[in-house]
Amino acid sequence: MSDCIFCRIIAGEIPGKKIYEDDELLAFHDVTPQAPVHFLVIPKRHIKNIMELESGDSSLIGRLLYRAQALAAELGCGEKGARFVINCKSDGGQTVDHLHCHVLGGRPLDWPPG
Repeated sequence: MSDCIFCRIIAGEIPGKKIYEDDELLAFHDVTPQAPVHFLVIPKRHIKNIMELESGDSSLIGRLLYRAQALAAELGCGEKGARFVINCKSDGGQTVDHLHCHVLGGRPLDWPPG
């Protein structure tokens, strides 16, 4: 989608500090990090939000979560942990209409979040 910022990052039209990429997924550092470790993992196929997943997407979402935890461990969060967040629609705090998982770590995180 030409108006989606994440699709434009995938297409290389907007720079992103990539940390992982394969045929289906892209991971990159958040431009406004809220923790010492803060990155996003997104599917390359445009899926607006988690409520639009279809039954055939279960393997994709599994790969996305697996990659998120593997990258969190690689970036130093393996021992103390991290927060994995998928916001959905306006009430859920989603600000970019492209499914994405935030991974935050590197410091203790309060609950509920601010």
